[in-house]
Amino acid sequence: MSEDLHDAIPAGYAPVPVSLNKPGTPVPARSAGTLPPVHAATRSRAVLRGLRAVLRHERTRSVARTSARHALYVVGGGRVLTRRAWDSRTTARHDRFARAAETAGNTELAAEWTDRAHQFRAARHARRMDLLTAPQRLARGAAVATATTGGGLLALGAVLALADGDPGMILTPAAAAIDAVRLLVAAVALVWGVCVVLAPWALLAALWAVGARSQAAPAWALPRTLRDDGAPITPSVVVTAVRDLGISALRKAVTDMGDAGAAMLSPIVTAGCGIEVEVSLPSGVSTEEVMNRRRKLAENLGRHEHEVHVTKAQAARTVHIWAADSGALDEPVPASPLVTDTTLTADYAKGRAPWGLDLRGDLAAVSLYQKHLLITGLSNQGKTASLRSLALWLALDRTVEFRIGDLKGIGDWRMFEGLATQLIEGPTDAHVVAVTVMAEGVAREMEQRLLAPSGTSFPPLVLIVDEAQVAYGSGAVGEDKRPYGGAKATSRYFRAIKAIHDQGRAVNVTVWEGTQDPTNENLPKRSREGNHIRAALVLGTEAQAKMALGETPVDNGAAPHKLRQGFDKGQLVAVGDGIPLPAGQPSMNIRTHYIDDDEAEAIAERAKEMRNAVPEPVPEESAVRDALADVAQVLGSDERVRTQEVLHRLSELADIYRGWTFADLTAALAPSGAGPYKSNGVQTLSRARVLEALAERENDAG
Repeated sequence: MSEDLHDAIPAGYAPVPVSLNKPGTPVPARSAGTLPPVHAATRSRAVLRGLRAVLRHERTRSVARTSARHALYVVGGGRVLTRRAWDSRTTARHDRFARAAETAGNTELAAEWTDRAHQFRAARHARRMDLLTAPQRLARGAAVATATTGGGLLALGAVLALADGDPGMILTPAAAAIDAVRLLVAAVALVWGVCVVLAPWALLAALWAVGARSQAAPAWALPRTLRDDGAPITPSVVVTAVRDLGISALRKAVTDMGDAGAAMLSPIVTAGCGIEVEVSLPSGVSTEEVMNRRRKLAENLGRHEHEVHVTKAQAARTVHIWAADSGALDEPVPASPLVTDTTLTADYAKGRAPWGLDLRGDLAAVSLYQKHLLITGLSNQGKTASLRSLALWLALDRTVEFRIGDLKGIGDWRMFEGLATQLIEGPTDAHVVAVTVMAEGVAREMEQRLLAPSGTSFPPLVLIVDEAQVAYGSGAVGEDKRPYGGAKATSRYFRAIKAIHDQGRAVNVTVWEGTQDPTNENLPKRSREGNHIRAALVLGTEAQAKMALGETPVDNGAAPHKLRQGFDKGQLVAVGDGIPLPAGQPSMNIRTHYIDDDEAEAIAERAKEMRNAVPEPVPEESAVRDALADVAQVLGSDERVRTQEVLHRLSELADIYRGWTFADLTAALAPSGAGPYKSNGVQTLSRARVLEALAERENDAG
């Protein structure tokens, strides 16, 4: 292309020099072959870019790693041999084991190692005292050896002289020995120069071999085939990982323990798709210091950060470490039992909803009985799907009533049309007003239930508000100037939710909320702290994590802000009553089952068929019974019996009574004057009243 441009320039064309100087100022001369300053700077930048590319090239890095690795093998080998020599000549090894035993609280073992150290010192002192008399023994031994050797050679010569009859043969063996010594000295003198030259290289080779065998080089310098990424986690790996966290007090304590550092650890046990171990920290090291270095600990263990979880253990100054097998948490979560088992049903009071898998790979089943629920997280991380999966399970219990407000309004909850008594979908202020009125209706229903006679049982009523931050952030105001939405105490929505949080549980009225990006403005403190179960997907900061889950779980290791946005979609950290937390653990990471819209539609249809199914007809002989006579029969000889016990006895007497409630019993007995009454604050039936009512009925019939 440059040749074409050159050919296109007219002959005789010369560029007109352009000067940026003031008019009349001469342009400085430039010698031939000198580049303009702009071209020189461009060339310098190009050289720098090329040099940077060369330095960043993988081959350059590989060569640098290889060179550093082999050089560090020599240094590491020298360190290993020095340590071995020091341990063999001193009591350093005994002292390390004694300190480790003391740290573990094993005083007997510590005393045993102390005794061994005393014995070693005594033996060493004896050897050093023997060295004082060594020159005398050596001189005496040399004289004896010389005399013995000389005498032996002369005796041998005498034997040869007698055999040959030549007296000159007496000195022949001695002369031969002297010649052999002379030859040996000549050979040593010949080889000595070569040995002096090769000895340093042999020493370096020996040091390199020891270092290579011990892999005495940093992890970044080791080849990929020798790195610990994904390797089994052993006690020595855990001790080294803890030692190298960068905590000086911890490093010093572990270094002093040496090979006995494993005494800090509990037994390493398999826990699902990983292992778990507890580490007792030495004095001066807090659990927070270790928990705050989770990423470095994971890298030291040869794992990614999301594959290692560190929490406080039940024992004081102890951390609990769970590390997954490399890559195990990136495996997909299997389908929900709601999808795979079409015969599955729900039980609000006694059942547990299959929410997903914990990090160990075990089923995480949640109890929803009388539980207020809050799920929060960043946008598009699986909040609605996680909340909806619980509602789909609960829909398989025909006694549960739903009232749902979807303030996103894109159809995520549309399959509940026909299941929910109310379903409001939309993001506008008008929808916020409708959801607020619905919440206030649920609060009034709760109040009516609270005013019912003691002992009355009520079917479950669940209010679900997804994208609740829309309601807390709404500026809608009614004609009476009262705000529908908002986070202040005057907000009608906030007051309704708070009222249900305070008293709804007692009468089977609960509220579930899903919200995004929690702050004090879109999720008030009094509202979020009223929930029994609190769960968080990926969050941006630790402050948001504390808002979502509470300060105590986060301080003890719960870390939704450590989840990876996009990669850990659907994984949440859950706390509270109803979550099957392992003993001593503050939270549980749950990888929730994902149920897509088509699968949710199918589950909802099953729930509708179950609810619309006609109950089996009651046998004709049992359809009509005399409730008053049956009550008299189950009372027997008891003068007074609690109504709950009467209902239980009636259900055992006949199947027709199995679905009876306190209200049904009152309606059957009140017309005859034998209805329940309070005795010592408890609803009771009187045998005398029931028998009197029976007698009056017989008299009226007569």
